[in-house]
Amino acid sequence: MTERAGVIGHPIGHSISPAIYGAAFRAAAIDAAYDAWDTPPDTLDGRVQALRGDDFLGANVTIPHKQAVIPFLDDLADTASRAGAVNTIVHHEDKLTGHNTDAAGFARSLAEDAGFDARRKYVLLLGSGGAARAVALALIDAHARTIFVMGRQPKKIDQLVRDLKPLTPTGTTISWAYWGDGSYLLSMRESDLIVNCTPVGMAGSETDGQSPVDADLIQPHTTVFDVVYNPPETPLVAAARARGATAVSGFGMLVHQAAESFRLWTGRDADIEAMRAAGREALAAAAPRS
Repeated sequence: MTERAGVIGHPIGHSISPAIYGAAFRAAAIDAAYDAWDTPPDTLDGRVQALRGDDFLGANVTIPHKQAVIPFLDDLADTASRAGAVNTIVHHEDKLTGHNTDAAGFARSLAEDAGFDARRKYVLLLGSGGAARAVALALIDAHARTIFVMGRQPKKIDQLVRDLKPLTPTGTTISWAYWGDGSYLLSMRESDLIVNCTPVGMAGSETDGQSPVDADLIQPHTTVFDVVYNPPETPLVAAARARGATAVSGFGMLVHQAAESFRLWTGRDADIEAMRAAGREALAAAAPRS
């Protein structure tokens, strides 16, 4: 029996996850198929319940469902519970358990791809969705000094900070401000790390070609991490590099979180290099032709 998995999101056309997981399954000689399931919010419950079928390993969850999916699950693993967001669902014995592999994927990519140690550092975090929650949790666990969250939805940002503040150790401060607040300019100058957890700049989106921040405000000493991975060099990453800053896209995070999801589904380690190669090929194929 061919086993099945996929990614749940809306819209989902930008996703290269089918290519990445397809490579992982082939490398491990596992008979499994991976699809992209475009799932509008009003169909989310039905899509999740379908994962209880005998042939389903589970699913990944992406924008905008990482928090909305939680009520439809039977249980949450520790990291998902702490983050308040799910990006991986594991199906086992008719039970659906929510996990969060984004936090570990971000932490590994931050260290390996950006060469950045967040301990005692000042971090400006843009966004308040599921990705922002996972990244904030990873930064808390890394003992960042300050995590300053900024976004355009005050209620969501406030709730994120309220949920995560009890998890912060002594020496770590998490706070927030509305986008465009005067503290924004100060944070841009002081930040050791800026992490974009919004979809701004994503290929094929309404903000394709845009950067979430004014390039002139990026400081050369700052490291910039954009969780957006398509295009491979986002407008934010390009702007940061032009300013002399170290900058990476979310491609490494995508691969590392996917490898952890693969392990949760199969109990086996993924061939990360095969996943990277397939992901790069998929991005190249999706790039607009000049």
